[in-house]
Amino acid sequence: MTEQWSRRRVLAVGSALGAATAGGVALSGAMANHPATTGNQLRSGVPLPKPYTVPLPIPPVLKPTSTAGGTDRYEISQHRVSAEILPGVRTTLWTYHGSFPGPTIEGRRGRPVTIRHRNELPVPTVVHLHGGHTPAASDGYPTDLVLPKGWPDPAAEHGDHHGDHHSGGHGGGQDGHQMSDSRAVTSKLTREYTFPHDQRATMLWYHDHRMDFTAPAIWRGLAGMHLIRDDIEDALDLPRGERELPLMIADRAFAADGSLDYPSLDPDLLSRPGVEGRYAAGVLGDVILVNGAPWPVHEVDAARYRLRLLNASNARHYELEALTDDGRLLHLHQIGADQGLLSRPVTHTRLPLAPAERYDVIVDFANVRPGTRVRLLNRLGSGRTREVMAFRVARRARKDDGRIPAKLADDLPAWRRSQATEVREFAFKSGRMQHGRGWLIGGRAFDPARTDVRTRLGTVELWRLVADVHHPVHLHLVGFKVLSRGRGGPLPHDAGLKDTISLRPGESAEILTRFDGYRGRYLFHCHNAEHEDMGMMANLEIT
Repeated sequence: MTEQWSRRRVLAVGSALGAATAGGVALSGAMANHPATTGNQLRSGVPLPKPYTVPLPIPPVLKPTSTAGGTDRYEISQHRVSAEILPGVRTTLWTYHGSFPGPTIEGRRGRPVTIRHRNELPVPTVVHLHGGHTPAASDGYPTDLVLPKGWPDPAAEHGDHHGDHHSGGHGGGQDGHQMSDSRAVTSKLTREYTFPHDQRATMLWYHDHRMDFTAPAIWRGLAGMHLIRDDIEDALDLPRGERELPLMIADRAFAADGSLDYPSLDPDLLSRPGVEGRYAAGVLGDVILVNGAPWPVHEVDAARYRLRLLNASNARHYELEALTDDGRLLHLHQIGADQGLLSRPVTHTRLPLAPAERYDVIVDFANVRPGTRVRLLNRLGSGRTREVMAFRVARRARKDDGRIPAKLADDLPAWRRSQATEVREFAFKSGRMQHGRGWLIGGRAFDPARTDVRTRLGTVELWRLVADVHHPVHLHLVGFKVLSRGRGGPLPHDAGLKDTISLRPGESAEILTRFDGYRGRYLFHCHNAEHEDMGMMANLEIT
């Protein structure tokens, strides 16, 4: 096992990332003609169900093990299960607490949450709360490992004794060796993550973030939703209870034996990161899952519903629309973005949704005749991937307390371009690495031992981003405002406070943010998970 767990083979990015495209199509070929989405699609080898025959599951809300001392405490085990995703077919999944998606965590603004994760999977993992305003020790740096039982601790082997096996720590360098800045790989048998919840009410999500192997781990099932509530949201007459639906959208493909198909160079996820060359631009599945069910259907009243949309796909982009069977488009009333409520609603007929983006929308079924079906469609898909899920309007509503308020929240930050004391530019593009091609930020592949950006706590900065193909760019710790795209202003769906921006092929954008809350080392990266694993991450140090 020690030979399998070679730290340099598992953690180092230099030569391994460059090898990810060896023996396959060059990235330039995979990205030719700037398609509607970036990546190549797998084809399932097992018969697939007809759309809209499987009921929509709602992930359970996890109950805390303790609420003493003003903190909600949870325990989550990460382990394999055999589950029925496709009807009549058994599929092995990697899960949080035995389910896919993992259980939903629901908390209150200002009330801390502590979650102890235990790894019962065959490889190390890392947990990141995407969108969380989180201290660095709990942010899920890619080398802050949660080790399974029986695996050697690389930090301990090199004399890194900075605390017990249940404390957090900063990630560090390759190979478990002490870096020049005195930071090293840290690894624990169990790990506690503390989330202060000192942020606006919103829907976050948690997922694996292990260096070089994030994409296949998420693909196998390591993802779940995390909601934060607050008094501002409670004071609004938004749809709630059964009329608030968290919807995690993710594409997958299935092999002939029912297992999840994924083109890893190393299916054991031990030593060689990356995917077969033709999928290096991103892995797309031919099955659309919502809350872990293929093309599900959900029965609704003729009333307003709040849809909490999350794109948890590795690389697939969506452009969603709600269409009745008689051809009528329903409005998608956007009330929130990645980082919470907007100041006022924005109405769409089509809403783009890139990997890791979240949108909070209200759909009004009140004027839809009972017995009518409303399909949620993806205009960027074709064939079966054009279908997402359906709502069947079953009955007139006895009561509809849900509203679409004209005004939503007044606590959005008032940052201005003139406040920026630093302007930075970053190109997100493919490029040559040591042994092949990969995905680079500013011409460099990720190196955990290197600080790419250093800034001071409280600084307001303007970042200019440019892309060659689709790149959903995510900043850890902070939200940001979209100031512009190309030579124009932000698009309608850019409203509010975001933590992920979808750059389209050849597009540039400006974002404005304030680095507040906590000091330490964080990340910014592309959230196309294959791009991320193949070098498209960078370190951000807040001092």
